Amino acid sequence: MVGTWIFRGIHTFTEDMRTASIPEIKQELATLTHSELVTLCAQLARNKKENKEFINYWLFDKADQVTYMEGAKKEISSLMDPVNKTNLYAAKKTIRKVLRMTNKYIKFSGSPVAETELLIQFCRSLKNTGIPLEKSTAISNLYNQQIKKINQALSQLHEDLQYDYKRDLESLF
Repeated sequence: MVGTWIFRGIHTFTEDMRTASIPEIKQELATLTHSELVTLCAQLARNKKENKEFINYWLFDKADQVTYMEGAKKEISSLMDPVNKTNLYAAKKTIRKVLRMTNKYIKFSGSPVAETELLIQFCRSLKNTGIPLEKSTAISNLYNQQIKKINQALSQLHEDLQYDYKRDLESLF
């Protein structure tokens, strides 16, 4: 037996629960009142930590990108400092954790400039740990993948910014 639900008369959902597209969600959000939107945002913040962090970014940090970026860079550096240099397996786990956090900061800002700066900071911090990248294939591949991502983000920037960031990128080799 298939259950059916009607959502504001627009969508009919069955057991497979098809997710609405972004334009459909935007259209539906436009019909909500201010208080319904506030309630929805509060519910999103309660459901998942990343949602709460994103709402926090949107409300408090988005207006001052420079301060946000500086704080993110400091956190990347501080989390990379205690990396275990003797056990490469433990080091790899910590490095991946810092990379996940870096990617979260990048996703929140949604800017190619932020992506470039934060990935350069990540790579610089990883190099500064003194871990021999050539001794671990996984860490070396992770590092090289971030270099590729930096180059992709650079291609989206203005030529003047590209020149400045390419100098920073060259210092990573």
